[in-house]
Amino acid sequence: LSTLPGQRSSGFAPGSSRPVIRGLSGPRVQVLTNGVGLIDASSISPDHQVAADPGESNRIEVVRGPATLAYGGSAIGGVVNILDGRIPEQMPEGGLEGRVTAQGSTVDNGRSFGGRATLGLGRFALHLDALKKDADDYEIPSSPISQRLADAEGIDREETGTLPNSFSELEAFGIGGSYIGDQGFFGLSYKQTDSTYGIVAEETVFIDLQQERFDARGEYRFDSGPFRAVRATYGQADYTHTEFEDVGEPGTVFNSDGWEARADLIQRPVGGWNGAFGVQALSRNFEAIGDEAFVPTIDIEEAGLYTVQRLDRDGYGFEGGLRYDRRTLSATPLSGGAEVEREFDNWSASGAVFVRPQPGLFLGLSLSRTERAPSEVELFADGFHLATAVYELGDTTLDTEAVVTLEGTVHYDRGAFRGDLHVYAAKYDGFIDQRDTGLEEPFDEDGEIELFPVFAYVQTDADFRGFEAQAAYDVWTSGRRVVTLEAAADYVDADTDLGPASRIPPWSLTGRVRYGSAPFDVSLEVRRVGEQDEVAEFELPTDGYTLVNLSGAWRPFQDDRITLFAEGRNLFDEEAREHVSFLKDIAPMPGRNLRVGINYRF
Repeated sequence: LSTLPGQRSSGFAPGSSRPVIRGLSGPRVQVLTNGVGLIDASSISPDHQVAADPGESNRIEVVRGPATLAYGGSAIGGVVNILDGRIPEQMPEGGLEGRVTAQGSTVDNGRSFGGRATLGLGRFALHLDALKKDADDYEIPSSPISQRLADAEGIDREETGTLPNSFSELEAFGIGGSYIGDQGFFGLSYKQTDSTYGIVAEETVFIDLQQERFDARGEYRFDSGPFRAVRATYGQADYTHTEFEDVGEPGTVFNSDGWEARADLIQRPVGGWNGAFGVQALSRNFEAIGDEAFVPTIDIEEAGLYTVQRLDRDGYGFEGGLRYDRRTLSATPLSGGAEVEREFDNWSASGAVFVRPQPGLFLGLSLSRTERAPSEVELFADGFHLATAVYELGDTTLDTEAVVTLEGTVHYDRGAFRGDLHVYAAKYDGFIDQRDTGLEEPFDEDGEIELFPVFAYVQTDADFRGFEAQAAYDVWTSGRRVVTLEAAADYVDADTDLGPASRIPPWSLTGRVRYGSAPFDVSLEVRRVGEQDEVAEFELPTDGYTLVNLSGAWRPFQDDRITLFAEGRNLFDEEAREHVSFLKDIAPMPGRNLRVGINYRF
């Protein structure tokens, strides 16, 4: 997702990156599977892996703006929803469908193999899937150390050829099944994930992650009445990841256990009016065990009620939503003392108007106000965080964070041209930010003392503004053959009362030419990412870069079941650093890479 307009990757390492949407990340961006939380520890620290892989998905949805209201205040920045199809909702076409994919990459000697299949057995559908990925340390076109860091610290840049400790391994498998009737379906699934990956920030440390997950999902469609259907989803997981030191002995252990559920009553459309009422709840226990645990054991409870409504006439329409959440977090601080319990009552609302002045043209304007409770780390952190090389200090007195967002949307799709434009401005009241206090804490590692800067969570006001744009024009068409020119751009600017917000991505501009036909697809892309010099006082600026990428696919048979594909990325071996990454000055993005593979659908 990292090259889509308005999006980036946190870029911590191949094994542990998270999405960044409009400059927001961490607890402000929800990563879900089938509409409910992953129940992992990925939002606790940037070196923690998301307990789901794109290779498991049928489709990935990205939700931004007022539509995030259906997922709660923790989605104040956006939602990435991974739909895995593990619980079938309809019978497979022809009684059996699926895919098998194998691929390899040169930059990290990567290997990946995955398969999935859904089998129809009368009224029952059975699903099986498996995924295995292995990658070595990836090659880099420069020293791991950036020139800016070398100049600032007076250190030498050494060419290493690869980025040490950037390897990753993953195995995942799942099984699911459902009964599919005339008025709906109900199903269950089980998934197991085992992953091992290196921590680039610490060359001898690696993480072993394990998660078991159970899900249930169903829908019942009513014959009559004000509601068309009721739909419910439930997920329960047992997650553990262990950080191993160079001697191979377990260090800090993170456990996250709990469940999350949601149910929606979907209204029957009447005169262009439709909508839904929903309820969402979760219960989670998080604990960190070990000398380097920087957060205590925390219990989290949350319940929410919401409604979203839409009136759609021929040339105009309205949308609106309202949500209430109660979130409770309780923990005994690491510094000692009595248990602290914080309870937050948050209200969020949105409204929008849209018009279609002519065929193919959509104009929309939305206004929303969203509230977010502080996360467990923002409240209770108190310790050395080696992954980010700081001493993190939370604040148990933090208040709710609120944002008012105004967004305009233009969508055009007519003839050979199509395009989208989103322009937004967001004003935060009580923006929770992490800032350098100027203090230092000594860290003793095997008798060697190192001073860590103390970063504290504080609240301030902030303003975010920006845009995302993309367009495509078919310059030549003949039957199923088409040549298309594409362009995309994004920009975000963020300021707080304490100065520029940290780790805000610079602007980007992408140009692409595509040729598509029945047997062949070819795409040449040039992506320019600008310099970022509007930085927080504890950040270094990041140089801009240009990447040239070439990809192609060949379907040798008329039924399109077999696809051979190849992709060359960063063809000119450019040094590129992702500004939103905590590790940008010690971990550049991969160098030149050729990825080839085969996909078989049945």
